[in-house]
Amino acid sequence: MPWDRDLVVALSGGIGGAKLALGLSRIVEPGNLMVVTNTGDDFEHLGLAISPDIDTMLYTLAGIDNQETGWGRADETWNFLAALTQLGGEDWFRLGDKDLAIHVERTRRLAAGETLSQITADFCQRLGIASHVVPMSDDPVRTQLGTGEGWLSFQDYFVRQRCLPVVTEIDFAGVAEAEPNPLLLDALAHERLRAVVICPSNPLISIGPILAVPGVWDALVAATAPIVAVAPIIGGQSVKGPTAKMMRELGIEVSAAEIGRRYGELLAAYVVDHEDLAECADLDLRIVPAQALMTTADDRVALAEAVLDAADESWSRAL
Repeated sequence: MPWDRDLVVALSGGIGGAKLALGLSRIVEPGNLMVVTNTGDDFEHLGLAISPDIDTMLYTLAGIDNQETGWGRADETWNFLAALTQLGGEDWFRLGDKDLAIHVERTRRLAAGETLSQITADFCQRLGIASHVVPMSDDPVRTQLGTGEGWLSFQDYFVRQRCLPVVTEIDFAGVAEAEPNPLLLDALAHERLRAVVICPSNPLISIGPILAVPGVWDALVAATAPIVAVAPIIGGQSVKGPTAKMMRELGIEVSAAEIGRRYGELLAAYVVDHEDLAECADLDLRIVPAQALMTTADDRVALAEAVLDAADESWSRAL
C-alpha cells in the first residue's frame, strides 16, 4: 500500500455490494471508507421516502441486517404490516416495525429541508457506523424499466411483480438534471485516495445509475487511484437478484467477461471468480482470480483483501 494513501471509495448497490462493503470496513481504518450508494431504487410508498440500497448498506455495516430475508432489520416484527393488510392498504412492499422507523424519520427530515446526504450521515453516526455512506446524488433519480406491460418503476418490477415482466429498456428518470454528490467528487480527487472499488452489484441498475450521474464517469477517469471492479456474475449466473435475467432480455451476454468490457477504460484490475478466469483471459484488463462468492464473514474480508491487494499491485506497477 502506498504509505500516504489510505482512503477507499466503493460504489455499491444493495445486498451484494453491502457484503463487500462490510468486508472493506473490517480492513480499512475507521473513517477512511466511503461507500457511494445507488439511489435509483428510491421511491415513495405510503407517503414515505424509502431508500432501499442506502438502508441495506446501513443495516449491514451496523450489524443489524436481517440474515433470514437478506433485507430489512434483524429480529423484525410485522404488526404494522398485519394491521395495514387488515385495513386494505398496499402491503406488497413489506415494511417491518423496526424498519418503518428509518423511513418515517427520513421523510420528516427531508420535509424539514435536510438533504439525503445529511440525513444518511446522521444515521451512520447514530447506528455506530464509522464508514461514510453517501448517496450518489441528493437530487432524485428514479430507475424505470420498459417492459411488455409498459414502463414500471423499479420497485414495482422488483417487488410487486417479482421480476417477471420482460425488460426491454432501462431509463434513469431525472439523471440528466442530477448533481453528483460533492463528497464523491472530492474523494475521487483526494491526494490520499488509495483505491476505488466497484462492488459486485448489478451493473445495469445499481452501478449504472451512479455512473450515469453527470460528471461521475469523468471524475473516475481522472482519478489517480486505481479502480478495481468485482464481477457480479459467477459461472454465467448472478449470485442474487435479476442481473442475469435482465442482461439476457436486453440481448447482453451474461458473463463476467462482458461486464469487464462494459466497465472498460475505468479499470486498473478486474476481480473475477476462479470459475470465470479462462473466459476473461482475452480481456484487455489485468484479471485477478478470487473466491467471489461471499457466504461467510470471512469470505467478505478475504474478497476485500484481494480487491485492495489488486489496487496496491496497480500502484506498484505504476511506480
